[in-house]
Amino acid sequence: MLPDPDSLRCFLVAANHLNFRAAAAQVHRSPTAFSDRIQRLEAELGVVLFERTTRRVVLTAAGERLLGPARRALAASAAAAEAARAEGPIPFRLVLGTRYELGLSWLVPALGALEAERPERTLDLYFGDGPELLGRIRAGRVDAAVLSLRLTDADLAYAVLHPEAYVPVAAPALLARSPLTCAADARTHTLIDAHPDRPLFRYLLDVRPPAEAWQWGAERSLGTIAAIRARVLGGFGVAVLPRYFVEADLAAGRLVPWVAEPPPREDVFRLVWRRGHPREAELVLLAETLRAQPLQ
Repeated sequence: MLPDPDSLRCFLVAANHLNFRAAAAQVHRSPTAFSDRIQRLEAELGVVLFERTTRRVVLTAAGERLLGPARRALAASAAAAEAARAEGPIPFRLVLGTRYELGLSWLVPALGALEAERPERTLDLYFGDGPELLGRIRAGRVDAAVLSLRLTDADLAYAVLHPEAYVPVAAPALLARSPLTCAADARTHTLIDAHPDRPLFRYLLDVRPPAEAWQWGAERSLGTIAAIRARVLGGFGVAVLPRYFVEADLAAGRLVPWVAEPPPREDVFRLVWRRGHPREAELVLLAETLRAQPLQ
């Protein structure tokens, strides 16, 4: 049998006083009733908790071992009662997946406003790339993720957050040495992209004439847009990057566009989650809040 909270409370009072008469008075019981309660607890646990003589009361080894768990059990019982009586929203936690750069530049600065708006909602962030985050959504390992991937999975739901514009960029010194204004110029340049299938450059290809043949002198895959930006700033290649991520570089002249018209195809950031998620209504509300946070 599991000990009841009242028996544990009597045990702790007795362990504190090591005097059953004083302990009984503290919990407003007669010495006989108090002693019976301790004996019943010992019978339930199958151990002796106190060595009692006419002169003294001391804890046994079993009693010493019970002290910590008894205190924790009573604290948990009190917390359960307090939670049941509490009023207001019920606290909950969501794990939100994001790309590294977007998370640091946009979501991390927004956490204060998000938590102030809904104090009962705790947001944990998980950083990863698009395919990994989709896998975690499907497996239930993150509740939702901010993505700009094209979605074709009917099991996924999403809400649009912000448009994502792209711009072809290069270091001005690189373009001064070797102009890049058309597909034929690509042979003298290195294209830097996130993956070998060139997902960022594809935003530009989508709006160019199908007959254009972009044959690059070399191609490099660096995985993240932060790494790509660093290499492009150093003049080691050209790239297509999200405009929000290089806006300051363009304004300062550290980077310049290498094709002006037509601009690359735009995409959108979406909050993506598994359809039928138990907190789907909360995710819809979170998307509304994220839309109000300026992209940076």
